[in-house]
Amino acid sequence: MRLVYLMPGAGGTFYCENCMRDAGLIRALTDMGHQPLMVPLYLPLQIDDRGGLRESPIFFGGINVYLQQKSALFRKTPRWVDRLLDSPRLLRWAASKAGMTQARDLAATMLSMLQGEDGRQAKELDRLVAWLATEEKPDVVCISNALLLGSARRIRRDLGAAVACALQDEDIFVDSLPDPERQQVWDAIAERAADVDAFLAVSRYYADFMAERLRIPPEKMHVVHNGVPTANYATAPAPPDAPTLGFLERIFPDKGADIVLDAFLLLRERHDRLRLRFAGGWTSGDKPFIDGLRRRAADHGAAGAVDVLPNIGGEEKLAFIRSLSVLSVPARHGEAFGMYVLEALASGVPVVLPRHGAFPELIEATGGGVLYEPNEPEALAAALEPLLADPQQARELGLRGREAVLERFDIAHAARNAAGVYESILAAPSQGETTDG
Repeated sequence: MRLVYLMPGAGGTFYCENCMRDAGLIRALTDMGHQPLMVPLYLPLQIDDRGGLRESPIFFGGINVYLQQKSALFRKTPRWVDRLLDSPRLLRWAASKAGMTQARDLAATMLSMLQGEDGRQAKELDRLVAWLATEEKPDVVCISNALLLGSARRIRRDLGAAVACALQDEDIFVDSLPDPERQQVWDAIAERAADVDAFLAVSRYYADFMAERLRIPPEKMHVVHNGVPTANYATAPAPPDAPTLGFLERIFPDKGADIVLDAFLLLRERHDRLRLRFAGGWTSGDKPFIDGLRRRAADHGAAGAVDVLPNIGGEEKLAFIRSLSVLSVPARHGEAFGMYVLEALASGVPVVLPRHGAFPELIEATGGGVLYEPNEPEALAAALEPLLADPQQARELGLRGREAVLERFDIAHAARNAAGVYESILAAPSQGETTDG
């Protein structure tokens, strides 16, 4: 199959689960003999290893999208002007300034993008569809998330391609928007969902949640769990010398970085050798929050026991995970998945997670972690303490999770499931639900 993946980039500033998911699938589908193409939207893609992967120029460059939203002048500029504004270096700089845009501006831009051919960025959509018609002519266009559905109608009509849309954590963004725009965005997504042949949710929890929220018929909803390239992950030869708690995600409040610090400080009262390591990256808008974390650690005499690492990838990230006794990302909202869960378990590191979203589903499927009541540092500390105090127990839990990830959550397994959905909508739309089995 000739596949096109429309993928919003993160600009290389923080841990991007959707980028990891899509890039992993694309690599595995290439290995299977399919012909996927990465089409970055908004910002450059954050991918550790691009070797052998095909990638197009950037479309819907973030600066152009912003300027076209703000001024009719930029909806008519010649391509050479747009091309200058789509410079990857300039876009990476813009990505580092994320957090400067007001929520109401984001809502207005999102509504415009969802309006597609009738929105203020219609010029960008024209360019994308024309380029695909000339250069690629895909069988299936795979849209990375439902916030991009404004392009689906034109793609189906002008290219004759089937459209598949992945679902992962759209609700967290949309529900952060102010009223009345929040409901307007949900309504626009639900309307545009009719232009999609199949939705691929990353967990059963999220499939059920989004099917109800967007009124998606059951025959269009499929569950394809995320996967990781398990061959890249190895367990540490022995537990770390000092018990070490880790956090791997964007370091900002929504992911509970302050909750894990609070739990760490409670545990330090009884375990003075305990260390805490943060990794996952941040934008300039997150820096005051991170500075506050550092000050709190210093105020409690723990500054030397807390590391905050820059955005890391590749072997650095794998080494970071292997340095941990246990990993916890106490996200405040129910997550659709959590790639860091698979990454930790693939390395034999157990996880402690809040009891909401897809986390109960993942713990049940892997047996590699412990659940606790969300948003309570005391409950997190109580769940962490037995694993940090007993390295052997933690190691056994992590290895149990590793075996499950090797068996059920390898990226090749995910790619086969995704390919099955794509093939079904090409052969005959509405083939029913595909699960991981």
